[in-house]
Amino acid sequence: MRSSVLSFACFAAIAPLCAAAPNISKPLSSKQILPSNFKPPQVFKNANLVRNVNLEKSYPRETVNVVIENIDSSPQSEYYLPFEPGTIERIGGLEVRDKKNAEAGPFQVETAEYDSYSPTEFYLIHLPTPLASKAQQTLSISYNVLSALSPLPTAIAQTDKQYLQYTFSAHTPSAYSTDNQKTKLKFPSSDVPDYTIIPGTSGSTSEDPQVQGSSFTYGPYEKTPAGSTLPVTVRYEFTKPVLHTAHLQRDIYVSHWGGAMMVEELYNPLMNIGAKLKEQFSRVEWQRAAYYNPPSAALKEMKFPLTPGSSDAYVVDDIGNVSTTHWRSGPREALLELRPRYPIFGDWRYKFQVGWNAELKEYLRNIGGDRFVLKVPFIEGPKMSEGLEYERVEVRVILPEGATNVEFSTSIPTLTNSTTLYRTYMDTVGRTTLTLVAQNVVDGQRESDLYITYEYPWTAGFRKPLTIFTGLVAVFGATWAIGQLDVSIGKKN
Repeated sequence: MRSSVLSFACFAAIAPLCAAAPNISKPLSSKQILPSNFKPPQVFKNANLVRNVNLEKSYPRETVNVVIENIDSSPQSEYYLPFEPGTIERIGGLEVRDKKNAEAGPFQVETAEYDSYSPTEFYLIHLPTPLASKAQQTLSISYNVLSALSPLPTAIAQTDKQYLQYTFSAHTPSAYSTDNQKTKLKFPSSDVPDYTIIPGTSGSTSEDPQVQGSSFTYGPYEKTPAGSTLPVTVRYEFTKPVLHTAHLQRDIYVSHWGGAMMVEELYNPLMNIGAKLKEQFSRVEWQRAAYYNPPSAALKEMKFPLTPGSSDAYVVDDIGNVSTTHWRSGPREALLELRPRYPIFGDWRYKFQVGWNAELKEYLRNIGGDRFVLKVPFIEGPKMSEGLEYERVEVRVILPEGATNVEFSTSIPTLTNSTTLYRTYMDTVGRTTLTLVAQNVVDGQRESDLYITYEYPWTAGFRKPLTIFTGLVAVFGATWAIGQLDVSIGKKN
């Protein structure tokens, strides 16, 4: 009787491997190929447009609130959003909503590409409901522009202020004519020594921009045609590190057997792309400045706010364990404070890895039978006032061995997704692993979650114990068999 139960458990543990292959969800991002001579149909006009550019972080965050009007005789549902060449590949976090109905959720957006070189690139926005003729709708378009700021001067002294330069168009790029528009800029301080001054138009003596403290306003401008540009450059004080991560590899290990989840994040590397040091670094000057803690363009420390209940946090780099860390964990908060081995000045790099454990019950729910849903943040990482941009993010979720029918959903567009097997100690065929790759992600998207649903039968939990049992039986069996061998030289009496 016992042998039949054991045989059934072995078969049930292996059966999921013979089931259907894991279901791979499609990426959220898509592309549309356009001819090289394409011009968006002039079926819309922008009745009013207000563009807000926030420069308080190390990357520009732009929000365009525009009232669009259908000037065609038939309903329209496709609105084109243009960008200059080379810019669209640095756009991240693009989101379009109905300004007057934000709860309706974001609109579907896809990249529109040309089959040959063109001076303009587009995003295609699909309106959920076609806009009737002569009707209006207010859109809220927000996005980040990565690697858009450049230090000027490019090299500074260790205690000097840092200034960044940003170039843009005071006429918001649009594929349609605009009746009225203006651009507002928000700087981190009122220290803006250089900026483009635009003379007043005929009949007006006022100049652009209008300055109010740390806020500048270019416009309003009336009756601007489609594709109109008005280059503007501003240079402002930003004595903070300009942080950029080339590649973030985030691994999440899920264990039903142990009821735990382990997270590892590899920053490869973290860079400061601000102004370089024009002289050799002085440790004496750095220690002297530490007493009065002035603003600095170097990165001194990072703070990682984690989910309450997290434990066993650690930080390692190429040398070994980083002891200059402070870890606080409790039922209400979990915070990891990291001081790198050295201050990270402009053009300096630091490669390190952060890891911690968490209780699986805080992230996993059973939605019926053998079906589970896992909710985890797409990124966590440091949270700092100066901001942090990620050029490429690779998220790997290593599910328990035997998990099948894997599906995922996230608000962050992915470049690729794949389901593979990850093999480690005492595995039979390997653990099901979902790998997602995204680009142009910023720390402001920490609130974006990743939902993963999968099937995991209860019998799959016996896979590892049976593997260990079988291995032990094999070892003892081999030992007994070897002990029965007669290796004596002489004849038996």
